[in-house]
Amino acid sequence: MLDRLDQDFAFNKEALDVRAYRQELLSSNIANTDTPNYKARDIDFSSSLAGALHKANGGSGSGAARLAMTQPAGVTDGMTMATTEAGHMAGKAKLIATGGPVEDYGQLKYRIPAQASLDGNTVDLDAERVQFADNTLHLESGMTLVSAQIKGLLSAITSGS
Repeated sequence: MLDRLDQDFAFNKEALDVRAYRQELLSSNIANTDTPNYKARDIDFSSSLAGALHKANGGSGSGAARLAMTQPAGVTDGMTMATTEAGHMAGKAKLIATGGPVEDYGQLKYRIPAQASLDGNTVDLDAERVQFADNTLHLESGMTLVSAQIKGLLSAITSGS
């Protein structure tokens, strides 16, 4: 049952992760508006999400596969536990953080400025603010969608008791 819930939330979780990462990039661009030779960076959301989903699905393209970034840290073979008392279990476990690295979101791309700056900075503050506001809107709507999904599940669970 929990696997099914993970699958239901997987796409939205992945989309929110990519949006949050893009928000960090855009805010970094805005913060460095006056930094000489700073190059504005961004990601293409749709290709980054598609790449993260494809990589998480093992390259199969199957929508039913579990996404690695949506899974909690797992326990697998590998690490030996020290036992200090006779009652301790002698187990072997290896903790693997399965939350994906930001490299899953694709390569960062540099923006081509509409007008060259004398100090080498490629940040166009107006364009960055528009992108930031657009990304914020999408991030908030994604959170609203996930919240509605959770409320619907809670309603279904509590109505049966």
